[in-house]
Amino acid sequence: MVDLLIRNGRALSGNQIDIAVHDGKIVEIGASLGGEAREEIDAAGQLVLPGVVDAHVHFNEPGREHWEGFATGSRALAAGGGTTFADMPLNAAPPTIDRASFELKRAAGEASSVLDFALWGGLVPENLDRLEELADCGVVGFKAFMIDSGIEDFPGVDARVLREGMKIAARLGLPVAVHAEDPAIVEKCTRAIRDAGGKGVREFLDSRPPESEVEAVRVALDLAGETGCSLHVVHLSCPGAIALISAAKAGGLDVTCEVCPHHLLLNESAMFEHGAFAKCAPPLRREASRALAWEALLAGRVDCVGSDHSPAPPDKKRGDDIFTAWGGIMGCQHGFLLLLDAVLAQCPDQLSAVWEHLSARPAERFGLGARKGRIAPGLDADLVFIERRGGREIMTGELLYRHQTSPYVGREIVSRVARSLLRGRDVGLLEARGCFLPRS
Repeated sequence: MVDLLIRNGRALSGNQIDIAVHDGKIVEIGASLGGEAREEIDAAGQLVLPGVVDAHVHFNEPGREHWEGFATGSRALAAGGGTTFADMPLNAAPPTIDRASFELKRAAGEASSVLDFALWGGLVPENLDRLEELADCGVVGFKAFMIDSGIEDFPGVDARVLREGMKIAARLGLPVAVHAEDPAIVEKCTRAIRDAGGKGVREFLDSRPPESEVEAVRVALDLAGETGCSLHVVHLSCPGAIALISAAKAGGLDVTCEVCPHHLLLNESAMFEHGAFAKCAPPLRREASRALAWEALLAGRVDCVGSDHSPAPPDKKRGDDIFTAWGGIMGCQHGFLLLLDAVLAQCPDQLSAVWEHLSARPAERFGLGARKGRIAPGLDADLVFIERRGGREIMTGELLYRHQTSPYVGREIVSRVARSLLRGRDVGLLEARGCFLPRS
C-alpha cells in the first residue's frame, strides 16, 4: 500500500497519467495504476506538472522582511506553480557573502518557508577569500553584479575581481551567475539624460540600452573562457546577448542563460502604464525584442526561466523621478501561469519543452536534479495541479506578497493552481516546513 495515488491527471505529453507516491517520493507512474493507497486524488480534467524550480528569487530575509520574507514569498510562489526556489544573496541584510550570513539565511528559510529551497552565495570584491566556505555550506553557485546592484552592502565587481572569482569558482566546480549590464555604457547614457533633466519612463528605458547587455555578456564570456568557469547569465532581455551565448555554446563553452516571464510577456508599454511597478534592470524592451526573446525560448536557445521576483515596499516605487524609484518586479505568483496560458494559446505542442525550462532544466543546472524538476520514480513528489476554467482578471486582493502590487494586476489569466504537493503533502495545508537543499 502506498501513501497516495493520483489518478486521471493529464501529463505534459497530453496523455493520462497516474502517479503513486510513498514516503514523499514518486514510486510509480503509468496510464492506469492498480493497487491500494491510504489517500487518492482524482485529477480528472487537470494538468499534473512537475513543480516550478525558480532559481531566481529575492525574498530578502533576514533583515528586510518588511519588503518580503520567506513566509509570504514562498506562499506566493506556491500559488504560482512553484515547489522549489533558490534565493539570491542580495537584498537580505546581511547579504549572503560568508558562512555566518549563510547560516542566518538558512535558519530563516527553515523557520518560515513552505517550500524547499536552495541558496546562492554572493561574489563581491571583499569576499573572494570566503567563496570556499560558502561552497562548503552547499550554495548552488555565486552571484555577481557587473554593474552597481543598487544595494550598498552588495557592490558590483569589475573585470579583475570577476576573473579572480571565476578562477576560484572553477576550482570549486560551481557556476557563477552574472547580472550583465556594462557600467560604462549605462553611466554614459544616464549622465547625458540626467544632465538634460530626464527623469521619466522613456528616459530611463533609454539609459539602459540593449548594447549594455551585449557588451557585458561579451566580457563575461571572455572571462569564463579564460578561467574555465561555468557561467550563467540571468534575466536576459536582449536578443543580441542571447545570440552571443548561443555562439559560445556552439564553441564548447559551459554557459547557460535565463529569461524572465516579464521579459517574455511584457514590453516597455507596461512601464508607461504601471510606472516603477514595472521597473526592472535590464528594463522591459520594445515589442520586437520581446517577440525575439519568445522565439529564442521556443527554439531552445534559452536554458531556464526564472521569476527574478524582486519586491519592495510601495513607497519606494512612488515619486515623479523614475530613476530614484526601486527597480524590481513582483511576479512569482502569476508570471509562470501567464506563460503557461501563452504557450497553450499559441503553441500547445511546445508545452512539454517550455515547462522543462521552468522545472527540469534549472534543477539539473543548479545541482538539484537528483530530487527535483521531473515526474519520475525516485524523485520528490513535487507536483502542481492546473485547472483551466475560463479567463478572469488578476485582482490586487489575491496577491500573497508582503505588498500587494504587481504589473500583472488587471491581466486576464486562465490557468490556476488547484493544488500543489511538496514531497507528497498538500502545500495549502502546511505550516512552514521548507527543507534546505544543498547542491549535489
